[in-house]
Amino acid sequence: MTVGRGLDWAGMMRAGLRELRLHPDQFWALTPAELGLMLGLGLLAPRMTRDRLTDLAARYPDTPGPPGGGTKTRRGNDDDGDE
Repeated sequence: MTVGRGLDWAGMMRAGLRELRLHPDQFWALTPAELGLMLGLGLLAPRMTRDRLTDLAARYPDTPGPPGGGTKTRRGNDDDGDE
């Protein structure tokens, strides 16, 4: 049900409106997970385990780090002796 990085909205609408014969207001009231379950696709995302939560917290911290994901060193505190 996903294409690339986003949701395949056209495919989801076809499935909901044509295959399931939902009224548009019924379709738009559903979450993608609910629509997937109605279509028999089962779980669309892996279960949230402690390890998965830790991984997600590391990948998407509450306070963003510096651009590029590297560590920022303060000027004058590097190990090459220059100041």
